[in-house]
Amino acid sequence: MLELQNISFSAETENGTKEILKDISLKVDERFVAITGPNGGGKSTLAKVIAGLITPTEGRIILDGDDITDLSITERARRGVSFAFQQPVRFKGITVQDLITIAAGRKIGVSEACEYLSEVGLCARDYINREVNASLSGGELKRIEIATVLARGTKLSVFDEPEAGIDLWSFNNLIKVFENMHEKKGGSILIISHQERILNIADKIIVIAGGHLKQIGTKEEILPELLSASGGIACRTLSEKVV
Repeated sequence: MLELQNISFSAETENGTKEILKDISLKVDERFVAITGPNGGGKSTLAKVIAGLITPTEGRIILDGDDITDLSITERARRGVSFAFQQPVRFKGITVQDLITIAAGRKIGVSEACEYLSEVGLCARDYINREVNASLSGGELKRIEIATVLARGTKLSVFDEPEAGIDLWSFNNLIKVFENMHEKKGGSILIISHQERILNIADKIIVIAGGHLKQIGTKEEILPELLSASGGIACRTLSEKVV
């Protein structure tokens, strides 16, 4: 279980100190948890705090009873936390198979690496030996990154807008990927997203706006209000009306 205790984060800007996260406390122990809210509200910052990319100004992060607040992203990965960026990192000179093997943390064969690629809708023979560099599209990189998280099999997997940059077919299958991921690996999946179809599979929805925790509850409690506020169209457009 992940527990955030009074998490705040401030950053220095040209106009002085800006509070991005303000006293956020919550627990994550469900299968799927979605974090949504307006752009610029602090969602991605919160994901980076959980992953260890940035350290909170105040508050503590507890994972399965252990305080991991001061642990690096590498140390958190060893504790079972994985993170998928909104814009995946490109690695020159590293093949897709190398990247999946590194993510798995053990030596895996071509057939196993290919299985992970197949799960995210990529033809393995076309990608397994390609370099993770500029020759790959953003959508391809996104799916490869999701494959690395599958290979890692961590107790807490954090995805920052996993639908960003992928085509419609991939998005339709992304839902199945997350469902299969829990069935095979267990653990919790924390997803930053505006998309109604992703929010609709969540066991818990957390709404972050203006750096504050605005709402938290089941999808039955939260999603109808979000859709009502949006007039029934895409949550990406209307989540920005959440206050």
